Amino acid sequence: MKIIVDDKIPYVKGQIEQLGTEVLYLSGSKISREDVRDADILLVRTRTHCNRELLEGSRVRFVVTATIGYDHLDTAYLAEAGIAWTNSPGCNATSVGQYVRNTLFLLERERGLKLREATLGIVGVGHVGSAVREACQPWVGNILLNDPPKGLPVTLSEIQQKCDIITFHTPLVTDGEWPTYHLAGEAFFQGLAKRPVVINAARGEVVDNVALEKALDEGRICEAVVDTWENEPRLSRALLNKVYIGTPHIAGYSADGKANASRMSLEAIAGWMVEHGCLEASPVFSVVPPAVPEGCVPTGDAVEDALRLYDPRQDSQRLKDTPDGFEQQRGNYPLRREQFR
Repeated sequence: MKIIVDDKIPYVKGQIEQLGTEVLYLSGSKISREDVRDADILLVRTRTHCNRELLEGSRVRFVVTATIGYDHLDTAYLAEAGIAWTNSPGCNATSVGQYVRNTLFLLERERGLKLREATLGIVGVGHVGSAVREACQPWVGNILLNDPPKGLPVTLSEIQQKCDIITFHTPLVTDGEWPTYHLAGEAFFQGLAKRPVVINAARGEVVDNVALEKALDEGRICEAVVDTWENEPRLSRALLNKVYIGTPHIAGYSADGKANASRMSLEAIAGWMVEHGCLEASPVFSVVPPAVPEGCVPTGDAVEDALRLYDPRQDSQRLKDTPDGFEQQRGNYPLRREQFR
């Protein structure tokens, strides 16, 4: 058997080889039809679009994405072609929680946001939204949860009327009863009762970037934090220059989250191989993130310690200094830790 692996997925090399198969590491955005023609399994990230164009005529039977999101997988085509697939739900949820919470700490320090008096609206309450709630609940005055498919009672209109901070954590859905494409569009911003902080760490197209920039220009929102962009990696430089924090789609890129995703992916591949008689039993995978850098020790101040582990301003300044380096910064991200231990 042959497995093709995105070479930016950490902690896989030296582990997947235990499966006793041929393994080929390639740049995810450059994996081609010719590459996959004789492959049996793909292990990818969001930069590999697994669709008819890539896979038709290949012998691929299983696609694994080491990510929560899977809008880069054409699931209808995969079903038609008899190709199984799986993602890594919840793998980096706590990492995104860390990103949002630490950004709120910075907004309180630098922009005067009073967290204890603020109402936080979370739009999308799956694995990630739930982790954001858990991370932020000890610090904010009130939290409203909006997720119609889950039957939560808070409407988007209530979020618009009552929230001082609105953060998006929905998947990208373009059809059906609850589409999320441009969920925060011109009408959304026009309907805001306060001047909230708006955060997008979901999918770029969930927030209309043109409407977001206009809302900033018109003062309908006080600050924007953007980790996921429309048309990335070709992001709007004008918008980048106006947001408080702008990062290259790395909110979920903690070492802990990446280790979770890699472990889940390896176990999924091994399980599939056992099920299909290609492997007798699954090996035990040792996927351990690196230690916290020496000298980075807790001080006892919870906010200060959180920001010592991860300060989003550093990633933001790096992207603002070199917008063309979006892919390079994302692909070579220095994975952070979520906790000191």
